[in-house]
Amino acid sequence: MKKTIALGGSNSKESINKRLAVYSANKIDNSETIVLDLNDYDLPLYGVDFENEKGIPKDAQRLIDVIASADGVVVSLAEHNGSYSAAFKNAMDWMSRINPKLWGERPMLLLATSPGARGGQTVLNSAAASFPHLGANVIATFSLPSFYDNFSDQSIQNEELGAVLNEKISEFKNAL
Repeated sequence: MKKTIALGGSNSKESINKRLAVYSANKIDNSETIVLDLNDYDLPLYGVDFENEKGIPKDAQRLIDVIASADGVVVSLAEHNGSYSAAFKNAMDWMSRINPKLWGERPMLLLATSPGARGGQTVLNSAAASFPHLGANVIATFSLPSFYDNFSDQSIQNEELGAVLNEKISEFKNAL
């Protein structure tokens, strides 16, 4: 059985991006979903002085090891001021010190959502352009606008958006 990571790019305990990532990963047949929560990894703010004095935190290695154990990755990014959340960027910074190609060339379904009408489109576009340099094999991207209007009862309520996401999930599944 395949293993798929579901990761919300936020440290919010009520992360809408984690909800979207888990929802999407769970739609992949014959794959075990492994949910990663950034709150489960103690990663101090990255800095070269910290790394030189104390080394790489064990939780950075633990996080990259879980990603390395999977066949594919579903990441849904929170957008903070047009970019990644600080917690997500910090985790990537630490993992990239272990392996600059931290995503390991695994197939990736890259998502974003927000309460607003753009649905995290700015951070999604940035990630789609930069993640391949970090070893991501981005198969498909999808932005869900207006999360609270379009996602309830653990599913996407807008049929048109749901159909587009299902198509992207199918592309991703075929790449696993």
